[in-house]
Amino acid sequence: MTEADWSRWMAAAQNGDADAYRHVLGEASAWLRRYFQRRLPPSMVDDAVQDTLLAVHEKRHTFDPAQGFAPWIAAIARYKWIDRLRAMRRVDMTSLDDELPVMDHENAVTAAHALERLLTLLKPAQAEVIRLVKLQGFSIEEAARRTGQSAALVKVNIHRGLGRLSDVVMRGADVD
Repeated sequence: MTEADWSRWMAAAQNGDADAYRHVLGEASAWLRRYFQRRLPPSMVDDAVQDTLLAVHEKRHTFDPAQGFAPWIAAIARYKWIDRLRAMRRVDMTSLDDELPVMDHENAVTAAHALERLLTLLKPAQAEVIRLVKLQGFSIEEAARRTGQSAALVKVNIHRGLGRLSDVVMRGADVD
């Protein structure tokens, strides 16, 4: 698209031609993307393009076809670029330590594995409702719908299953 094309399309857009406006915004979007990709970090490009297109929309009444579209949009893009640079300067750029502490998940993994082994000692219906209600946080009614059990049966299975698990743990039985 040439400068004359851009100016003609934007002038038509100012006169209410929606197709011309969509066309010029599409072309401007592609141009802005290239403009900002050379000047900003990749994570900021999309936001800068959108901010600039919004500014173009808000200031479209100031466009003068005699002056040309390219200088007009370049000026808007430059101001948006400078705004982004100022924002980057205000952001705290604290670097992370090379030696980040990593939590040891061994206890959690061991406990989860032991719990799964304990649940295998239960009837499948009991283990299923305990997983749903006690581990995943479903309500009694939700667990009943998922399992096809009545709400009363879900409660009974949870009670009996937890009782069975308690007995196994209290006896110190090995669940290997």
